[in-house]
Amino acid sequence: MGTEAVSTISTYFRVCDGVRVRFADSKADSDTTVLLLAPWPESLWAFRRIWNRLAEIGRVVAIDMPGFGHSDGRPELIAPEGSAAFLARLIHEWGLGVPHVVGPDVGTAAALFLAARAPERVRSLTVGGGAVRFPIDAGGALKDIIEAPTLDDVRTLDARRNIGYAVEPAAPSSTEPEVHEDYVSAYDLGRFAESARFVRTYPEQNPVLRELLPTITTPTQIVAGRHDDLVPWSNSEYLHSLLPNSEMHPLDAGHFAWEEAAGDYGRLVADWVNGGYRSLAR
Repeated sequence: MGTEAVSTISTYFRVCDGVRVRFADSKADSDTTVLLLAPWPESLWAFRRIWNRLAEIGRVVAIDMPGFGHSDGRPELIAPEGSAAFLARLIHEWGLGVPHVVGPDVGTAAALFLAARAPERVRSLTVGGGAVRFPIDAGGALKDIIEAPTLDDVRTLDARRNIGYAVEPAAPSSTEPEVHEDYVSAYDLGRFAESARFVRTYPEQNPVLRELLPTITTPTQIVAGRHDDLVPWSNSEYLHSLLPNSEMHPLDAGHFAWEEAAGDYGRLVADWVNGGYRSLAR
């Protein structure tokens, strides 16, 4: 775990397309905006270790995507392509200009569909840690959820216990009880199974994305943990092989690289947004 300073993030709610979205906003007056898409099963607090670093270079906005974290959802939005369409509306309605989008984990598929379907809304991408490969390559609990015969099989899981165990390395209950509880409470009372709809669409959505990846010209950096047991490194290699304007950065971390290797993750994003992305811009 990194020793980076943990910022205090103020969270708010705002409605977009009839959906109540939880977000954080540094409210900086800047021409540079970074839009952070929270990973699963966490929340926008996953960015607490890189927030201050990014806030030095522009406006930073983080959201819990529909159906994730503490945002409300609708079934059609809890899928990569549906999330992407929602993000395009949100960027426009909230006046975010053309942001640099950082989408680890489930944010990876959403960000890539966004860049494919609405490239004018995105300046650059930082993605990784999402099981976007086709054929699908996922491990552990993620593989089990994707392959479960029905959503009812996911509903039988003790979400509080299972999520608490999963996020403990990233946000220990003993040292960061409020963050830990924010993660766990986000998916209690049936919300975990509903959010699982997103990854359960991968068998249908990943082949669609496969055809779109070579058409995405948005500068993209792929940043992920090299030792990720849930989303193997092959997913990063797959993206790099198909995206025409991409570079790849393996981190010495597991799945929660944005927290486990926050120093390196934050530095890569900051350097990229500060102008590194221009080396791939066309």
